[in-house]
Amino acid sequence: MVLARKYRPKKLLEIVGQPTVVQTLSNALTQKKLHHAYLFAGKVGCGKTSTARILAASENCGASNDILNPCGSCELCESVFAGTHTDISEIDAASNAGRVEQVRELKNSANYAPMDGAKSKYYIIDECHRMSPAASEALLKLLEE
Repeated sequence: MVLARKYRPKKLLEIVGQPTVVQTLSNALTQKKLHHAYLFAGKVGCGKTSTARILAASENCGASNDILNPCGSCELCESVFAGTHTDISEIDAASNAGRVEQVRELKNSANYAPMDGAKSKYYIIDECHRMSPAASEALLKLLEE
């Protein structure tokens, strides 16, 4: 197992070196004022994808009473951190060149309510800057709708 995956943070307060992000997301979660989109930018390894997964687990975990601390051991949390939950979709735009077909699949799945115990759907688009221009336009249209 890769060390980075073994020691990846599973709670907002475990994120190191990003105090502003942690504070902003903590405030949004406790006040129940989450926005429909968040953009995480930074160098490789600073925790962008981990933060997105933690945000998804924090909002959707039903086993924990503390919204800032997902339990990490329930079925929903485990599937979110493993990247296998049906309502938390991850797209790696770098390896797939950000194809338009992927964005169309997102558009089709966005019409359905969350299932498998989740409260909200999350779409994590990794390396979004590497998407093709056509895929970027399709994603923008989806976000506008």
